[in-house]
Amino acid sequence: MKISFIVLTYNRTDALLAVLRSLAAQCGEDHEVLVADDGSRPEQVQMLLAQCPVFRCPARHIWHPDVGFTAARARNLGASRATGDYLVFLDGDCVPNKAFVAAHTRLAEKGCFVNGSRVLISQRLTERVVNGAIDLPSRPVWFWLGARLSGGSNKLLHLLPWGRRLFRVKPDFHWHGIRSCNLGVWRADFVDVNGFDETFEGWGHEDADLVLRLHHLGIHRKNGFMGTEVFHLWHRENPRDQESINKKRVLERMKTDVVLADKGLRELDSSPGVKSTVKITPLNGSNSSL
Repeated sequence: MKISFIVLTYNRTDALLAVLRSLAAQCGEDHEVLVADDGSRPEQVQMLLAQCPVFRCPARHIWHPDVGFTAARARNLGASRATGDYLVFLDGDCVPNKAFVAAHTRLAEKGCFVNGSRVLISQRLTERVVNGAIDLPSRPVWFWLGARLSGGSNKLLHLLPWGRRLFRVKPDFHWHGIRSCNLGVWRADFVDVNGFDETFEGWGHEDADLVLRLHHLGIHRKNGFMGTEVFHLWHRENPRDQESINKKRVLERMKTDVVLADKGLRELDSSPGVKSTVKITPLNGSNSSL
């Protein structure tokens, strides 16, 4: 099984580099990394190209123009260029724990997608991470116990591995805890639902919509707690003006059997300007080839 890791980013290369350093330490020749860039500024892109860690697998940067919050489009672009059998979506401010790749590999199961877990990191600890003063995946148990007690993190689940299938698979649709910042799905299933729906505007619930349509397709949710944790670096919350509208759309779709996104993977090549503006660049230090 070849896994493609699709990492969403936007103007936060210092955090993205922490994510890529962790992936580079874990990924082998049977993996692939695609940075799905939602229109970062030129100086942010140059920082990425100059400081990207060395990968043993192909690694590419896929950029499209900044036209607002279009995370669904960026993720679809990344997925459309992926060659893996299995896709793992990550956010560029979510640093994988040291067993992240192995956990997603172990939990991948036909007929299921994996809803990953996260550990929230405080603003103070985040500053140390992005400044390069600390590498979260390599921190020992005592560090995390101290971070939990001091408010540096909100949980310790990544210290308690649970390799069993028990309690993981949920046959029904559950809204709670769905996050595209850490989600694994078979490429064939992602294609069958036409990917993320780009008609969801602004922040919120395009990931729940994807999961709902996977559920309508007959794909079950498999929770990745105690294994797939990522360390979600602190940031100011994005504007949530569209959240209630997007949530209402998902609630309405729950009453239907809709499987396909209104505007997704199939519409990428027909979107005005896409072919002429998308830039795909091999990342420094990888064995990428276009």
